[in-house]
Amino acid sequence: MNFEQVEKIANAVLYEGYMLYPYRPSAVKNQQRWNFGALCPQSHSVAQKGTEAWTMQTECLVRSEGESAVLDVKVRFLHLLAREVRGPIADGGWRMADGSGDDEALAAVSDAHFQAVASLEIGDQIFHTWQEASEREINIPAIDLNQLGAQPRRQAFSFPARRELEPLRDSDSQLIGVIVRQQQLIEGAIEVAAERAGEQLHQITVRILNLTPFADVNGQSRDESLLRSLVSTHTILSVGGDGEFISLLDPPAEFREAAAKCQNVGTWPVLVGEEGTHDCLLSSPIILYDYPQIAPESAGELFDGTEIDEILTLRIMTLTDEEKREMRGVDERARRILERTETMPAEQLMKMHGAMKGKR
Repeated sequence: MNFEQVEKIANAVLYEGYMLYPYRPSAVKNQQRWNFGALCPQSHSVAQKGTEAWTMQTECLVRSEGESAVLDVKVRFLHLLAREVRGPIADGGWRMADGSGDDEALAAVSDAHFQAVASLEIGDQIFHTWQEASEREINIPAIDLNQLGAQPRRQAFSFPARRELEPLRDSDSQLIGVIVRQQQLIEGAIEVAAERAGEQLHQITVRILNLTPFADVNGQSRDESLLRSLVSTHTILSVGGDGEFISLLDPPAEFREAAAKCQNVGTWPVLVGEEGTHDCLLSSPIILYDYPQIAPESAGELFDGTEIDEILTLRIMTLTDEEKREMRGVDERARRILERTETMPAEQLMKMHGAMKGKR
């Protein structure tokens, strides 16, 4: 398996829709998150009468001629966190004395001194209240396929709540603001099962469940639910030994009936890796074809759902200095997009223009 190639495709899925052009918090399209593959807490899904999913199910086929097939399951998602910028109270003049360490300074931070603001300018930098994300991954390795048929696996996972403070100082090293990052608890489970679907054929089922406690009183805001959701959720399955995956898009004639019985909920499993290989499957909330590829002309992820590299790159180049300053203040990922675009060689830009694609 070419894991590097699989990783590139999986990362493109992970960050699809993470932020949209023009990559600024002030843009209306970035003021409410939208993502494929978002699994909210079960209680919120019930309160919304099932309009928002709390589970995802992948079903696929593995052919195995002997007894040595081994399955690896990897589930990945983004865990959002709220980033709140706090500035000094308008009538305040409160400053921490020079020479104070960060621990001492942050211990003095209170609502009496600081208040939440949409943004805070310090010198030539601007800091925005927004959302960031941490990558999460759960692995269930080396599952014996024959044993799985008799005994399904269930693995619980948990990522704790956390709170971090980052001091914001001016050129005189005085504390004039703080970034408060808060991440909520996420708990869930992954269920893996197998059953015979024919001679030398196994049907694999992987279910992902968001079991995060969430007291949804009268339907709390979507943002509160998202902070406890699995976002851009997808599954990577690989098989070793004498096992191989069957394409669900184009199965051999003898497996078409079994393939048609596979029920995939909120996800779309396709073969990934070098074309013609059958040892890896990506189950993605985005509809893909077998053996998807990142365009070789692409200089890097742009995260925007349109992902039209040339147009997005040219549009970034036309942003005003003030718009670029705001983009730098979104987060580290947005800053990298801007820096990559501003330093892109002319020959790299020309590669995006008029590229011809062969018919698959």
